Amino acid sequence: MAKSALLRVSDLVKHYGDVRAVDGISFEARTSSVFTLLGPNGAGKTTTLEILEGIREPDSGEIEVFDVRLKRITRAVKQRMGVLLQDGGFEPYLKVREVMRLFASFFESPVPIDEVLSQVALTDKAGALVRTLSGGQKQRLAVGAALVNDPELIFLDEPTTGLDPQARRNIWSIVSDLKGRGKTIILTTHYMEEAEALSDWVCILDHGTIIAQGTPRELTQDFGEETMIEFRADELGSGALEALRSCCKDFRIDGATVTMETEDLPATMESLFAWSREQDVSLRNLIVRQPNLEDVFLSLTGRRLRE
Repeated sequence: MAKSALLRVSDLVKHYGDVRAVDGISFEARTSSVFTLLGPNGAGKTTTLEILEGIREPDSGEIEVFDVRLKRITRAVKQRMGVLLQDGGFEPYLKVREVMRLFASFFESPVPIDEVLSQVALTDKAGALVRTLSGGQKQRLAVGAALVNDPELIFLDEPTTGLDPQARRNIWSIVSDLKGRGKTIILTTHYMEEAEALSDWVCILDHGTIIAQGTPRELTQDFGEETMIEFRADELGSGALEALRSCCKDFRIDGATVTMETEDLPATMESLFAWSREQDVSLRNLIVRQPNLEDVFLSLTGRRLRE
């Protein structure tokens, strides 16, 4: 049975003078799913989120959330939403329990604080000052503050930026648990592997418009039959780069990493090895893989997500 849409956006528009921050976008996020917005800086992600969170009003368009059609997000709707901002800005000399008590006071029917602390694995830190928490613990506290009203729709704006791999995985586990409990999550992230691991649906924005959307698998399959070959090589001269063009369908360079696209892997590998010998270039850290969301994003926008 197909999941119903908890949130629908139709022809949403927000302009700032001549800047078309959001230029007529439409999408929907289904119940019990992770919907991810991807886009380079200036793509319109932040403006879109701020409209959906009730921080800004759109110039035009329609939002349908919880089966109610709205021109802007109302206070009643906000009672059923949770929002994690990029910087929680918690008072460093408050205790964790005090922060949670403060946020609980904003809502009519908050979840018991101990229950939320358990959900974000901070029970043993309830009496600790915010200033003593690690980066991962502070982010889990921010997630807890977003969950204190038991929201049905949760906005997570870059929830793992700056965290170490273990702390990032802890946040992933919380997100997966929320989805399993029937919550709908609107996610933005600067990590492609995070989008691939968590997302049920990905929407790519650029210059205020949607340029692609679908499941991660659909987006990578739409990329074509290409196989990707990656290797590291330092200081490739113009002659070596020109010769490399004849080895594959296309390639790109990011620092010392070369990524090649091919539809004929055996032939390309043979040409690449011959090129390596002729140009006296060592192929370090050579890997062969299928296209991922990073490849799709680059092909559509010409930019990496974190540029």
